[in-house]
Amino acid sequence: MRINRVSIPSEALIHLVVGLFALACVIPFIFIIIISFSSAESLRTVGYSFFPTEITLTSFRAAFDMGGTLTRSFFNSIYITVVGTILSLLITILYSYGLFRRDYKLRHFFAFFVFFTMVFGGGLVPTVIVIRNLLNLGNTLNAMIIPSLVIPFHVIIMRTFFKTSVPESLIEAAHIDGCGEFRTLFSIVVPLAKPGIATVGLLTAIGYWNDWQLALLFVRNRDLFPLQYLLMEMQQNVEFLRRNLTMIGTASGINFADLPGEGLRMALAVIIVLPIACAYPFFQRYIISGLTVGAVKE
Repeated sequence: MRINRVSIPSEALIHLVVGLFALACVIPFIFIIIISFSSAESLRTVGYSFFPTEITLTSFRAAFDMGGTLTRSFFNSIYITVVGTILSLLITILYSYGLFRRDYKLRHFFAFFVFFTMVFGGGLVPTVIVIRNLLNLGNTLNAMIIPSLVIPFHVIIMRTFFKTSVPESLIEAAHIDGCGEFRTLFSIVVPLAKPGIATVGLLTAIGYWNDWQLALLFVRNRDLFPLQYLLMEMQQNVEFLRRNLTMIGTASGINFADLPGEGLRMALAVIIVLPIACAYPFFQRYIISGLTVGAVKE
């Protein structure tokens, strides 16, 4: 139809705008990589530049020579992300399935309950009291997993996806064949909702991987720090490595007086971003199919 046609100049302008937006998203990450490989002298002379005067691996050497601190933090983040994402997905699927079923009598109450928590929160002080005093989870990895297990926005997304991708006739047919609720959920509903589950799972994993506030509130043991809290601590205190010279300075042979604080922080940022960047392509096809579900009504 003529109304849907786009002229060549308009199409070129659209491509230009989208390309500039893509560059605006990619260039900061490129700068992070460049700064992580730049020497302190290069940062002092030319500043942030696409063409540093000297390329060095000093920042990455310092990051990997931190006496096991980086390794422990890395595995802590992996454990928190994997366990938290699996448990959160399981709870989200079960909760959303109850809201999806029209024959569930309490679905309106639980729908209001999850919506109410999106608008009104308990606040920081009650959260700290519950996690530390009531549940006694202070200085444990569970303190960084349990508070984020149920995300109301993800529950609503999953319920909406169930409504748009799972016909109710399949649920009725499964009941006629003698399937229980759990068999119906995990044998029929979940396979049909893989794109939505993958999308919510990716969002949940990113949330767990990037979280550092829970570690700030509940963790005092340095062996339990996740990567993000380690990076945050170094951003707030450039002298973090100099306080630990006895652990890391003598063996590596690095002169920490000349170590660029920006380069070390950016090196850690690259190490933090790489796992999520490598995992995203595996979820991309599910995310694209999840966005197109419901676009055509047959």
